[in-house]
Amino acid sequence: MKQYEVTISGRVQGVGFRYFTKNQAKALNLVGWVRNTLDGSVLATVQGTKQAIDTFADHMWIGPPLSEVKSVTKVEMQLVEKYTDFEIRN
Repeated sequence: MKQYEVTISGRVQGVGFRYFTKNQAKALNLVGWVRNTLDGSVLATVQGTKQAIDTFADHMWIGPPLSEVKSVTKVEMQLVEKYTDFEIRN
């Protein structure tokens, strides 16, 4: 099990991006969370296989219809807490 922090920038708030992210994570059997950040980006922490997380990051480039993704960055993190589901945080 791996853990990555994924940051998505662009027009990603107010367009359903967190719900899109949750749906993609669930489809790939990933757990973790997603939230909006003060700088206008979306931040997700995901846990699962490296292959599933790579696919997840690729899907983040697509986003929901009204989004406009400018960048997707992922950084491997130390696994400290094991999540059991994927949630949207405020």
